[in-house]
Amino acid sequence: MAPTPLPLEQMPGASAGYLPAGQEGGPRINTMSMSVLIDFIIQRTYHELMVLAELLPRKTDMERKVEIYAYAARTRHLFTRLNALVKWGNSVSKVDKSSQIMSFLDKQNMLFVETADMLARMSRETLVRARLPNFHIPAAVEVLTTGTYNRLPTCIRERIVPPDAITPAEKKQTLLRLNQVIQHRLVTGKLLPQMREFRIRNGRVTFEVKHEFSVALTVMGDSPNVPWRLLDIDILVEDKETGDGKSLVHALQVNYIHQLIQARLVENTNALSEVYNCLHYFCQSLQLEVLYTQTLRLNYERLDDNNITVEEYVPGVKLTVSYWRDLKSELGYRLTVQSDPSEIGRPLAVVHVPSLGAKESAEVADRAVRSDHLSMERLIVHTVYIRSVSRLSDLKLEFQAFLKDVDFNLQGTPAILTVPVLSPCLRAEQIHITIDTHTGMFRCHVPKHLDCPITDDMQDCLNGDRSKLPALLSELRYWITHRRCEKTLQHLPATAIETLPFLTLPEQELLQAGRHKIYVKLHRHPNIILVVQLKEKSAMPNEMEYTFHLGFVVFQKDESDVVDDSAKQLVSIVTQPPSEIPKFYTKLMRLIEFDTFVATHGPGTEVDAEISPHKRKSNGDILAPPAKQQKTIFPAYFIPELAHVVAMCDEKIPFLNLAQTLSKHRIPHSGLQVEANATSLVLKILALPKPGTNQAATATGDSKPATAPASSTSTAMPKIESHVWDDLMRRVLSISVRSQTNKNSQVRIWVVEFVFYSTPLQSTHQKEQGNRRTVYLTYEQANHDFSKTVEDLLNDWSKIVYLYTLVHDFSEQLRNKRLSLGDMLVVKSYSYVNLLLGYGPKKEVTCNIYWSVQSHGFRLTFVGGISAVNAHSMMRDQLAQHLNQQHSLTSIAHILHETYNPMSSIAKLPVLPLLGIPRPQVPVLSFCMLPQSPCLMRLTYQAVYCLELRFRANRLVSIRDGASSRFERNVIEEFTPIQGLKAFLSKYVDESAVYRGRAPHDDDNPLSPMGMEDNFGGPSSVAGVGAGGSSPFLGAGMRGPQSPRDSGLRFPAPHTPPSSSNPHTPASPHPSAGGGGSSAQSHANFNLTSPPAPHMPHQSPGGLMPSSPLNPQPSPHMVHSPGPNTLYMQSHQDSPFTAMSPANNNWPGSPSMPRPSPRPGQSPEHKSTGGGGQGVGGADRGTRGTLNRPWAGAVPTLLTHEALETLCRPSPHPNKDINVADMSPLERFLGCVYMRRQLHRNIQSEETLTALNSTEPGVVLFKVDGLQCQVMLNPMHMQSLHLKVTQLPPMPDKPTFQLSPDDLLVIEQYFDTRVAAPPYRPNALHSICRLLNQPGHVLKDFVQIMRLEMKPELGGDQLKWTVQMCMRMPPSALPIVPIGNACVVLGRMKILFFLQITRIPYNGKDWKDSPSLVLPIVHDIGSNVTQVAERREQIAPSPMMAAASALLRRFTDFGVQQNQCSLFPAITDLLTNLPLTTDLPPPPSNQAIGPPVGAGVGVGVGVGVGVGVGVVGASPNPMMPMQQLQPQVGHGPQLGPNPGGPQ
Repeated sequence: MAPTPLPLEQMPGASAGYLPAGQEGGPRINTMSMSVLIDFIIQRTYHELMVLAELLPRKTDMERKVEIYAYAARTRHLFTRLNALVKWGNSVSKVDKSSQIMSFLDKQNMLFVETADMLARMSRETLVRARLPNFHIPAAVEVLTTGTYNRLPTCIRERIVPPDAITPAEKKQTLLRLNQVIQHRLVTGKLLPQMREFRIRNGRVTFEVKHEFSVALTVMGDSPNVPWRLLDIDILVEDKETGDGKSLVHALQVNYIHQLIQARLVENTNALSEVYNCLHYFCQSLQLEVLYTQTLRLNYERLDDNNITVEEYVPGVKLTVSYWRDLKSELGYRLTVQSDPSEIGRPLAVVHVPSLGAKESAEVADRAVRSDHLSMERLIVHTVYIRSVSRLSDLKLEFQAFLKDVDFNLQGTPAILTVPVLSPCLRAEQIHITIDTHTGMFRCHVPKHLDCPITDDMQDCLNGDRSKLPALLSELRYWITHRRCEKTLQHLPATAIETLPFLTLPEQELLQAGRHKIYVKLHRHPNIILVVQLKEKSAMPNEMEYTFHLGFVVFQKDESDVVDDSAKQLVSIVTQPPSEIPKFYTKLMRLIEFDTFVATHGPGTEVDAEISPHKRKSNGDILAPPAKQQKTIFPAYFIPELAHVVAMCDEKIPFLNLAQTLSKHRIPHSGLQVEANATSLVLKILALPKPGTNQAATATGDSKPATAPASSTSTAMPKIESHVWDDLMRRVLSISVRSQTNKNSQVRIWVVEFVFYSTPLQSTHQKEQGNRRTVYLTYEQANHDFSKTVEDLLNDWSKIVYLYTLVHDFSEQLRNKRLSLGDMLVVKSYSYVNLLLGYGPKKEVTCNIYWSVQSHGFRLTFVGGISAVNAHSMMRDQLAQHLNQQHSLTSIAHILHETYNPMSSIAKLPVLPLLGIPRPQVPVLSFCMLPQSPCLMRLTYQAVYCLELRFRANRLVSIRDGASSRFERNVIEEFTPIQGLKAFLSKYVDESAVYRGRAPHDDDNPLSPMGMEDNFGGPSSVAGVGAGGSSPFLGAGMRGPQSPRDSGLRFPAPHTPPSSSNPHTPASPHPSAGGGGSSAQSHANFNLTSPPAPHMPHQSPGGLMPSSPLNPQPSPHMVHSPGPNTLYMQSHQDSPFTAMSPANNNWPGSPSMPRPSPRPGQSPEHKSTGGGGQGVGGADRGTRGTLNRPWAGAVPTLLTHEALETLCRPSPHPNKDINVADMSPLERFLGCVYMRRQLHRNIQSEETLTALNSTEPGVVLFKVDGLQCQVMLNPMHMQSLHLKVTQLPPMPDKPTFQLSPDDLLVIEQYFDTRVAAPPYRPNALHSICRLLNQPGHVLKDFVQIMRLEMKPELGGDQLKWTVQMCMRMPPSALPIVPIGNACVVLGRMKILFFLQITRIPYNGKDWKDSPSLVLPIVHDIGSNVTQVAERREQIAPSPMMAAASALLRRFTDFGVQQNQCSLFPAITDLLTNLPLTTDLPPPPSNQAIGPPVGAGVGVGVGVGVGVGVGVVGASPNPMMPMQQLQPQVGHGPQLGPNPGGPQ
């Protein structure tokens, strides 16, 4: 393979010899970066400019000009070249590519030329003189063939190459022979005992002397005269503490010793002994030197001269060291390490002063000197340890002299002597005595109490005079016992202190100074202290005896402070009043000594003085197991006697306080006892007094009757009959008071347990099925006021007693099958404190009855069930008042049962606050329930109308207009009479149910009209109670409770008039007008001896209340003939209070006006199938007129519960075209009446509307320009308003624009479905009235818009948007008009109205995703221009608003035709051509200003239109949200008068 030619630039000298500089080949030498070039040009230009600036001032003007021109020309030429270079640089890539190609070709050419030149030079110059050498052919052949070379000179082998070694076999044989020679010489020669340890191996013998040296010797032949040859010496002496791991002998020293010993071995008969003597002396001297060096280092680094000192050091002979120099001793404490002078071969010996035993001394030498670790520190430490054990043993003997039978313990390193102070005693509580290793002084301490002040004195005593040692031990024993007491009380509510701040020291000997005692302060009882006296046992000083004293103290600020005598009581409950000067000083009032045995040996007490862990056991074998168990339970530092006494005081003192308070309240109790098995303390109360005893005595002496009138504000306390009280006392089995403490707040809680035997009422609760019933009451003892605790207990006892008085009578009536109370309710729970009754259809709603101490009466709470709410909560106070007046659970049960259904029906009415009625910004409640009594309720609607509902027996409810006063012939100022109420309610009257509910004897004994009106709210309500009926449901229809003690209820009510009746109208029989005899019950309100006078008003049968237990009426078979009253009523039909007075209605047996014959089951949905009038209308016009009068509603109308449920339950609108959320018929009726009233007020306030007189009651008639409008309720169901528009005949002097009948029908339909539909907002009426008052051609266009809104399909497929007119101001529109007001505004021949347009979905989209826009439209009637209203402020409109405005302006300029209103064409053009922009925000979630149309369609502010298309916009909301009705006044001009109209 041919070699690859090198590039030309890599060849040496190629570039310099053959390539031109700066042209082809490799990296260019003279190239420059463009940035550097530009930098150079700029620097050059700047330099020349600076030179000109310096030189030109010295030249003439012409020269300066010439130089400047020359400079400018040069610079221009330079930058021109630079510009050309930059432009050329754009195409430099092509030039570089061509340059590289040319360079490569040049390189190849140069290679060929150079190769030819080099070959020519070699042939001409180099190879001319080339020659080959003469090769050594024989040597080469020998080496290549044999691999060796034998021709070297022989002198090399003789002088350099060593002789061959002996073979391994010969070597092994020689060494074995040498071992035999050495062994023979050792056996035949003298050998010292110290050198008996040797080993022979490999022709040498090795002698080793432990801890000194190791030496190896051999012989050079087998002749006996051959001397020993010394091979190796190893010194075994080491210094592991200060040697730092280095050898102690230098190699030169070892060589010297080696030479010295080798010289002595020649011609020496005892050569081995000489070797040992030399090396042994050297090693002992080395050992002494090491010990001496260590001693000096210890003295220098860690110890001083007072602890350790070198007294004498003779190198190679001895070393003497002294220690414990502070101890006063005659000889001192020292040790001497020395060689044995008598026998040189022995090791170093240790001599102690004072002397130790031979065994201890040898042990010290073996540990420190004759070991691998040569250490002076170990020698001293072990010496000190032995001397410490000796001194502590002597001290132990001294302790045993005065501490008998005490287990001392001497152990440990360093040695520690432990001395028990108490028995038993923790090791941490024992005295630990040891010796300071540096000074030799005694040291003592108690590990658990390092801060003990007695240990310092005891230490001085141990090092000095030891006669005080027993006294100090006794003080230490007391001191540790104090600490044990503190430890024992650590988790108890008490604190141990040693002194109390007495002003004058008490006289008791126990409290004198210097006595061993402890004061224990109880945290929960500041006036009580516990004094614990400590005393040692004479026989066993290590055991303590405890004596306890209970002291009562008071606090003083000085000696002049007077102490109350009540503090000297056995149990003081005196509370210290707050004063300016705090009372720091203590004064002892009384001191009581406890019998320790009795205190610790109560029932269930585990503290036993005989086998206590603090006592010594007399018989260890028998009592060992219990003692071991108790030792586990009680630690040594725990004093069970103290803990028990403190806990006993803390627990029993509150019970004693409570017992003392009970005695003050004359409540008998059995005293404090311990319950079985010692579970807790208990205080048994023997009996509790009858509640209200003083009140009863006061009431007995009062001259007033016992029963107060119902109208009285104060309620009488329930009377506790003697047999009821006796029965309750027989049921009370026990009353126990126990105590516990809250762990978190440390507040004492009293738990009072009442145990009863069964209950008179059997409940369904699973925990109340046994005969033993317990009631637990808890009371917090926050302070020391035990009187309040007892009062709370008595109050809770009154709850039990008063509730039991009701339950006792109710239980007998509940067992009475004739009353059927079990079908009405069920007793869910009776806990003696609360009574829980379940009632309703499923018995799931509950009523909780209990006695309230604060209100001194019974209280009721109501809770709903799973599937039902409890509507009785709204009349809770009225029911409670009734129960507190009647004290009868049976009456309450009947009321709850009879009123549950009507109350549940009433609860279905909405009570949400609504806006826009009558003012947009003021919220008004839709319905407000105002209970008056258990059977009377007032129901207000929008604070304008009021309904009065009375709950009657036989599932009947009477309803009347609450605006009419029941006591006077006038109207209540706050409310307005409801016109048409009687006619509306009559549609729900079920005559068959009303008359079936009457009792058989009601026709013969009719009650007073006042009586049937005034029960539960009138003056005669209590009179009915006195007659034997406690509620309207216990009248003739239901018999009252038949208790054995209620004999009065078995007989009919007396015929005497009640206290509230008229005394001038005595009772007398009243003859009937029909055939057959009949009798009437005497009543004080009427003179029944003759027919009523002509001037006395009475009602017609249409308003006559049917018979019921509370409303007895004459028999329906009576024939009434017209009388004077008929003419009177016909001539006075306009008077609301003469013929229909609420106080004088329901005249029994009086003739009345003819009325339509009601049919059974009549309702708004009932269709007539036979002859005769029903409802409103029919053949009798007079009755219809009477029913529609405003004052006709003052006469009560009886409805069944089913009818009331239909009246209040939300239901679909009767008009199927009005698709709104379900509302109750009553709400729709009142809303329509309210709208009709507001329309009437609007007509009176608007100048453009003319009111007309109408002969039909309840019809609003008015006219506008060319139109006559009639607004009335739907006569069929009276739940919707209808508009009837009639074209007036044209006037001869003024032509009018005639609307077609179809247009009039559109107006009527729009009014019915958009304006007068829910939600009822009167401002929508303002808007429609203003529209009707427009000129005919303008109204025609508005009718077209209404038609397009109701039927969007009329617009065809070309419409892109749907339209609907806003009757009220929507929140999303421009704030031109305040939100919620009428949004049709007139002013200066212009009309402002608002349209909401919604994009028709396309491309598969849904209506909910369609954008919507509210446009304010202004139509100028004079100029016939329709445009978008704009704000005066310069605010950028939305894109859609701007597009709509531009589209309407374009239509005004090009699309308006002559003699044609531009309103509807402009709107049509807008709906057809308005483009959809993406900037339009999504529609609001809840907007609605008018009635929704279609399924899910909102009208007004809400998004969506038309029934035909079914546009779905925002969710319809029947009421305007309060959040969207914030005031917007001031944001835009107000055109015209206030759109709100009269309020």
